[in-house]
Amino acid sequence: MLKRFLIPLGLFLVLVVFLAIGLNRDPHEVPSPLVGKPAPDFKLQQLAEPDKSFSPADMRGQVWLLNVWASWCVSCRAEHPLLVAFARQGGLPIVGLNYKEVRGDGETDVKKLAADEETTLTRQRAAAWLSQHGNPYLLSALDMDGRVGIDYGVYGVPETYLIDKKGVIRYKQIGPITPEALEKKILPLAKQLAGES
Repeated sequence: MLKRFLIPLGLFLVLVVFLAIGLNRDPHEVPSPLVGKPAPDFKLQQLAEPDKSFSPADMRGQVWLLNVWASWCVSCRAEHPLLVAFARQGGLPIVGLNYKEVRGDGETDVKKLAADEETTLTRQRAAAWLSQHGNPYLLSALDMDGRVGIDYGVYGVPETYLIDKKGVIRYKQIGPITPEALEKKILPLAKQLAGES
């Protein structure tokens, strides 16, 4: 009879322990299966120079940040001043990945747009937003349909990846970069990676 009560009680206690552990974790530190693995390759058009494309291979030999952003993203507005100030200091290059600029806004029915209309609207919105808020990016690539974001495991924007000289993802920031994350995690790791050959 005592066993009948101990088994459910034991299961309940195990559940409470897992819940307590989960509640004490930082939601911005969701482990990514991509950390420690090569950054997925892609080739996308650049925002500012439509006749040019960008691929992560273009950054080989450098430690850099890939920042996933969109003009409709409220959290991107929170981190953007920090990125602009950081970019002015120089050092670590930031490449923007403009993510589902038109498809992600929740207002535009892309089924009613021709492909060239979506591209034009994407470029207009993204360029206007960077013009208004400042442009911290070395360049921005256009991930209009979100396929590259899927390859990178993007949960939502913003997300930022620290990529080493060999093209391996070394850190993933989910949500806005904070001054604390920049100073205590990203910059020390970037400095360490820059010293590696």
